[in-house]
Amino acid sequence: MPSIVALSLLFCSCATTKKTRYFQDIADSGRLKNIPRAEYIEPNIQVDDILTVIIQTIDPQASGLVNAGNVGGGQNNPTTSMPIPSISAMAPPVNSNSTSPVGYLVDKEGTITIPILGKIKVAGMTTSRARDMIQTHADSFYKSPSVIVRFANFKVNIAGEVLRPGTYTMPNERVSILDAITMAGDLTIFGRRGNVLLIRENPDGSRTPFRFDLRKTDFMTSPYFYLKQNDYIYVEPDKSKAASLDQATARNYAILASILTVIIVVATRVN
Repeated sequence: MPSIVALSLLFCSCATTKKTRYFQDIADSGRLKNIPRAEYIEPNIQVDDILTVIIQTIDPQASGLVNAGNVGGGQNNPTTSMPIPSISAMAPPVNSNSTSPVGYLVDKEGTITIPILGKIKVAGMTTSRARDMIQTHADSFYKSPSVIVRFANFKVNIAGEVLRPGTYTMPNERVSILDAITMAGDLTIFGRRGNVLLIRENPDGSRTPFRFDLRKTDFMTSPYFYLKQNDYIYVEPDKSKAASLDQATARNYAILASILTVIIVVATRVN
């Protein structure tokens, strides 16, 4: 009898490991194979994006009006004297459900309005191209300025069987699906690693679904490996979760039935 129990536990352990392991096609020892690199394409700035724009000069006060526009929605009051935000202060919180990104809004014409520099069209550009464009304008007003441009609203949504589902504002543009899963605390034991769904919004408003199998390394070469703004990731639960929920429900009913039985027995004897 003990041997049968041990054997059953061994089979259960193997099945669980096979379901939960990532990268199962990588050998446990020996020379490991190289994984081809996925192509990374810089995201383009779109209407309604919010950009953080920092201009650094020898005299911090000289570019204070531009940098103040990134703090507390400063576009509406660019004349307020405010300290220049540091690069670390520019980084948004990891999970930004309750905070609003600050920076310069890309209007319906695809432009941002920066104090002193005026209107600059940035829609359709990458942040590096927009930085060069803003640099050209800044050179006319400042001596040897250094310009930094980054997204303040590069958000990814992740839901389902992860530890911390939610909307995440990414600290940089080069973000992979592995980065997003790590930020969300990894998949739970019930998450289907072989069938993770990504839904991507296209420029015309349509959406394209794509599925990843995290148990194999070939998903790291996919064109969907690097995420774009507003990508939605959903981790489906496996069948074992439904079974565990059914067991928990049955256990609760059994406990409730036992309590009711005790109450009835006690009430009968008292009477």
